[in-house]
Amino acid sequence: MNAPMRRSTDRRHFLRQTAAGCAALGLTGGLTSAQAQFRVEISGIGASQIPVAIAPFRDEDRAAVPISQVIRADLERSGLFRIVPAGGEAIDELSRPDFPGWRNRGADALAGGSATRLADGRHDLRYRLWDVVKGADLLGQSLAVPREDLRRAAHRIADEIYQKLTGERGVFSTRIAYVSKSAGRYTLFVADADGEGAKVAVGGAQPIISPAWSPDGGDLAYVSFESGKPVVYVQDVSSGQRRVVASFKGSNSAPAWSPDGSQIAVTLTRDGNSEIYLVGRGGGEPRRLTQASSIETEAAWSSDGRSIYFVSDRGGGPQIYRMSASGGNAERVTFSGSYNISPALSPDGRWMAYITRNGGGSFRLQLMDLSSGTVTALTDTNDDESPSFAPNSRLIIYASRSGGRDVLMTTTLDGSIKARLSPPMVDVREPVWGPFGR
Repeated sequence: MNAPMRRSTDRRHFLRQTAAGCAALGLTGGLTSAQAQFRVEISGIGASQIPVAIAPFRDEDRAAVPISQVIRADLERSGLFRIVPAGGEAIDELSRPDFPGWRNRGADALAGGSATRLADGRHDLRYRLWDVVKGADLLGQSLAVPREDLRRAAHRIADEIYQKLTGERGVFSTRIAYVSKSAGRYTLFVADADGEGAKVAVGGAQPIISPAWSPDGGDLAYVSFESGKPVVYVQDVSSGQRRVVASFKGSNSAPAWSPDGSQIAVTLTRDGNSEIYLVGRGGGEPRRLTQASSIETEAAWSSDGRSIYFVSDRGGGPQIYRMSASGGNAERVTFSGSYNISPALSPDGRWMAYITRNGGGSFRLQLMDLSSGTVTALTDTNDDESPSFAPNSRLIIYASRSGGRDVLMTTTLDGSIKARLSPPMVDVREPVWGPFGR
């Protein structure tokens, strides 16, 4: 049988445990600005949503960032809010809104603010959130930010509105990482959760795959083929400094951080077969966890760090198994379908996302309730791959194919709200959502 496989932007299957590639051609490291910006397209309707209006901020047209539009897009993408049209008139933090009028429009909450440019070039960004039903203030804040941080500040405002209205922490100011391929060059990017503000972490002529965030968000592990075979690196996101953590005989692939950040699970073929090993975050001698004669790959940690999920063909086809983080016997987790790969575990420990191949050859995103084993199909597309949960476990980012290009998508856990994050003229894949905190 064939090994568990992942598909590249030219639709060939990447075998994570198979050595490939040629000599390196000039990798570059460190975060540098990228020009390609994303366009977010949202589709679907949620069953139960909070109706909220986000009015234009006063003077936001002078701020070079459409503050209110960023906030609206963030909230809408979460699937928990229905955006009530606010019209074109700005409402700042000092306004006293016409609450009966906003209730007639169908809004339960209203936000507005201002973005005033200061003499030193920064912007005084202020906002207020009102409870339209009760006619009362809910939230307000003022902050002075540099021009280049305005979009990040808008994401933070969206997070605060989200938390105030839902009681849960928002993820709009977190980051994602992904890989693009354009003109024969592979680039690992770090970007805001909506795909904007992308920075180049590393790039080169040879493939880069399998990025993985450290739990503190300070490092990215990834696989580069620059030396002529797959090698696992860990790179400091801020400084660009990187180190090799797995470059053993054969293939080194599929890094996955332990929840405490002390260890990285990797797939190695150093002993001839594809097996799961543990290495320290700084490298060192690996400890082998799996002992089967089958192919074992794509490790993913449970949120409590006690278990490791992985893909194995020990039963005749690729399925997802679970074992203790110290190794030992493994139990099969997936039983629906003959081909299941790429497990991703939610931070709250409740869910597992993965990719299944159906009878027609389509690769589709699935969601399993770990307590019951119930499986829900989240997509009806044909080329899904690389699922990763948001740190609040409310959204999943994944790669798919649309309009002849590889794109990034997000979906709610019921599949009702999807957003396509689409940069111009490049193929993107292998997304991974970073943790809380920056």
